[in-house]
Parts: sequence; C-alpha cells; structure tokens
Amino acid sequence: MNTTIQQQIKPEDVKVKILLTGGHQCTVTLKSDTPLFHSLIKTLVDRTQQTLSFSPLFQIPIDDGRSTLFFPGEHLVGLVTEPPIYLQQLQPQQPEIPVEIPATEIPAPAPPVNDDLISRYAQIDNFLTPAEKNKLLKYVLAKESEFVSTSTSTNAEDYRRSMVLHSFPEFSELMVNRIKAILPDVLKSLNIPSFPLGEIEAQLTMHNDNNFYKLHNDSGSPDTASRFFTYVYYFYREPKAFSGGELQIYDSKIENNFYVADQTFRTVEPRNNSIVFFLSRYMHEVLRVSCPSKAFADSRFTINGWVRKAN
Repeated sequence: MNTTIQQQIKPEDVKVKILLTGGHQCTVTLKSDTPLFHSLIKTLVDRTQQTLSFSPLFQIPIDDGRSTLFFPGEHLVGLVTEPPIYLQQLQPQQPEIPVEIPATEIPAPAPPVNDDLISRYAQIDNFLTPAEKNKLLKYVLAKESEFVSTSTSTNAEDYRRSMVLHSFPEFSELMVNRIKAILPDVLKSLNIPSFPLGEIEAQLTMHNDNNFYKLHNDSGSPDTASRFFTYVYYFYREPKAFSGGELQIYDSKIENNFYVADQTFRTVEPRNNSIVFFLSRYMHEVLRVSCPSKAFADSRFTINGWVRKAN
C-alpha cells in the first residue's frame, strides 16, 4: 500500500506534535514540504504497515535551537498536525483514474540517488554526564602547557591550525568504552552494515582564534586506510566565547574510481557535550574559528578519533 500526503502546492507552517513511546511528546513547527516532515510521516506509515526496513535516527532542534530532540524511528507512535494533514492510501490492485493536470504543474522527475554518495551523520547530545564533562574541561585547562601544534601526514603548510594533546589516559579510555557501547546503535540508525571492530583511536584537540582544518578525509593514506568511522566530541566553557568552527561534511562523487568531494554538503554545529559520527572516507573540513579573547580557556575543544576496521 502506498501513501501520499495531500497538501496545498504552496508550503505552509504545520504545528506537529510528536508522540513517542513511554508517553513522551514534543511539539515543533515545520514547513509542509520539508524532508524531515515527510520522513516522520513515512516512518510512521512504514511502522503501521510493518514495512520499516531500518530505524532512522531523528535529530530535531527544539527550544529555538537551544536543544535537540534525538530518537530512533521505532519509538515514533503518532503525529498530531495543525492544520490537519490527510493521507491518501492507494491500493495497487485498484486502477487509478487518470486526471488531466496542466503540464506546468507536473514536477520534473528526480534524478536517481546513490545512497553511497550522500553524506550521513549522527549527532548525539549530552554524550557525557554534566559531572564528567565539567571534570574533563577542568582537566584540559590544567594541561594547557602540554598541548602542541598539529600537523598533517603530508606536512602541507597553512592547511591545518590547531593544537593537540596526544596523551590523556584519564579520559581516552572513558571515550573509547562509551563509543564501543553506542556504535551498534549509531550504525543501525545510519543504515550502515556492522564491521569487524579494530583499534579505536583518540586525540584531544583545541581550536582557538583563526584556527581551521581545510578539506580532507581521514582514511586517505596507507597508515590510515583501515579507518572506517570518525567521531568528534565537542566540549567548551560556557558562556560560549567563540564562533565558527562548524564541521562541514561533503557529499561524494566518483572520479577515476576514487571518492572525491561533491558540491553539496552538511553543516554540523559544534554543540557543547555532543558527539558526531560519520564515515572516515567522507571529505570534510573545520571552518575557521573566531575567538576574540584568544584565551586558551575560551577555545573550541574536541576529543576526536577513528574506529578502525579489523583486518
């Protein structure tokens, strides 16, 4: 059974109450033509018809962007829309009655999409407890003198500006264990097949004023080829004293049998105490940071690393 949404041609604001398992609910306002709204509808219909092939991971900004509602599609039990949105259910065995529509109103068919070329990521808020995050920040501020300048495998100049703390055993083990525990759910939510788990690497990085990392991927050299998944955990002092530093993850295209960056991309905000997961082969960059005070304590801090595929 196919389901389509009956709506006006012109997009309109729709108040959507999202009903979740356990009696939880949240209300957001979405445009009627947004992919997120259609994805919620499709997931709910697929669950009703028991045709949900995998559970998508929803990330919905709430509280004027100050928070994010994060839940798997399998927890979605209902939607309440204002104004009403009606679904038209079409039985495939029933012949459709042809309707004449002016040619100007028929949208051009969408080009085929290769899912392998579309960048996908998962961002999870509140990854550490508040006490763990505060303890980590206090630890980092005490280690300021041990940070060293970063470099690249090609030693390219003016390609990367940041500082790194290579050894932080008090917290690297905590991060690795948390990532091992959550990785199966992240892979499932992104519809990425599981893989034999190898080493999980971790480094602690600081970006201050005028710091950046230009376009690159994390698995493009012989010693990094086994990196399969990349993660970035963000933390910083509040109130936030810097701007910029967004992660830009590019869609891919294939040239000469290699994945290279396409024109389109996803922009990830460095939200405090959140962690982002994406495939290491994706081309990505860290946009330039502005930190007017230039104080170390006001920096954008991350614990970032890579999950390697076992041989």
